[in-house]
Amino acid sequence: MPASILPRLPPRWATMTVNDLLRGRTAGYRRVLSRRDFRLLWLGSSVSLVGDGMTFVALTWLVLSQPDGVRRLGLLTVCYTLPVFAGGLLSGPVLDRFDKRYVLAADSVIRGAAMASIPVMSALGEVPAALPFVVAAVYGLFKMVPLAGFPAAIPDLVPEEDLDVANALESLGFSLAGVAGPALGGLLIAGFGGEAVLAFDAVSFALFAAAALAVRRPLTPGAHDGTAAPGAREGAARPSGLRTLRDRALVATTLAFMAFNVATGMLLVAGPWLAATRLPGGPQTLGLLLAALAAGELAGAALAGTGAGRRRPVRAIAVVQLAAATGFLGLLAAPHLLGVAAGYLVIGMFSAPMTIWAQSLRMARIPAPLRGRGFALLRTLMQATPPLGAAIVTPLLAAGALAPPVLAMTLVAGVPALVLLAMTGRVRARSRPDDHTGVRREEI
Repeated sequence: MPASILPRLPPRWATMTVNDLLRGRTAGYRRVLSRRDFRLLWLGSSVSLVGDGMTFVALTWLVLSQPDGVRRLGLLTVCYTLPVFAGGLLSGPVLDRFDKRYVLAADSVIRGAAMASIPVMSALGEVPAALPFVVAAVYGLFKMVPLAGFPAAIPDLVPEEDLDVANALESLGFSLAGVAGPALGGLLIAGFGGEAVLAFDAVSFALFAAAALAVRRPLTPGAHDGTAAPGAREGAARPSGLRTLRDRALVATTLAFMAFNVATGMLLVAGPWLAATRLPGGPQTLGLLLAALAAGELAGAALAGTGAGRRRPVRAIAVVQLAAATGFLGLLAAPHLLGVAAGYLVIGMFSAPMTIWAQSLRMARIPAPLRGRGFALLRTLMQATPPLGAAIVTPLLAAGALAPPVLAMTLVAGVPALVLLAMTGRVRARSRPDDHTGVRREEI
């Protein structure tokens, strides 16, 4: 800008412009959080997520303290993860049939009671050796209820234009809990023992149940748009959950997400391997890498809430997934820690908007009576793919070479994004509104 123009500008022009931008980016968050029902459910969910982050650390510590505890960790992991798939298939129809407030509250009461059983048995004398595994299985079986129930409820709590902001807040809750939960769990275990951590998690479940029951707005399909829930009218045709799988945009983005999650499963193994064999610092280095990933997720989630991907969400998802895929190349910077940490930061920063915009896309395209089943199905598929990536990358890392697994991670994450980006070149906007949501669709 020429110097002669500068005196014509108002004295506080630059400061006012920055302030206006900041106010514009935070206005959406303030507007969404001003909605009482959403705020209650989000706060309850966030507190419960912190407790969840502490629970796995506590159960792991309790199992390790048993005779032959190291070998039993594998069984604990199976109990923690395997029931998720059965629970995911069962929770969707329940969420679609009943008021989500009561389903979320019932889930919290059941899992809270399971967590409380260990400190109660400890206070009475002795914790049965099998009890931590039973508690882990109960947790896994009901895990998908809030993971599907909360996002399925969001469209009933905020207007369509604020979906990105609401989904960004959910993502921020996950990221903060992922950082704070394990750290707090470790501190509390050192000071009070694993039983005390599980007692705290039981309290967090009780708070989430209270928050769900305090929501005033009914969260039953059809309660707000005049349509009935599945099966509510005698003789009415019940919509099929397979309808979600016929939506090409949902299928394409879900497949791309599954591929990206395979790559992140590889990263879950590659990170500890790097910290142990290629980078200085050992466990502290692994903590730093995970902190860089979480910091990137926090920054990406905050920016994604501004709605940058609202106009062409499929294309926006493809672009940020491709950007996130480049972050895996940062692992090739080893043994330079800062370069590897920068790669983790990039992965987190661009994967968070990908998640948020995809969730908004699903909310707009899945009919209200199918949201519970739709989110349960899609999030169960997301949970299934990281173990596959871990299994694929382990033999590659065992061979001792870094470049092949890094190339595999980059290609698995990036190629589906390129395919998705190419598909969006054939996007045709259609003005036909969806029968249930009234939202204009874009077909691939």
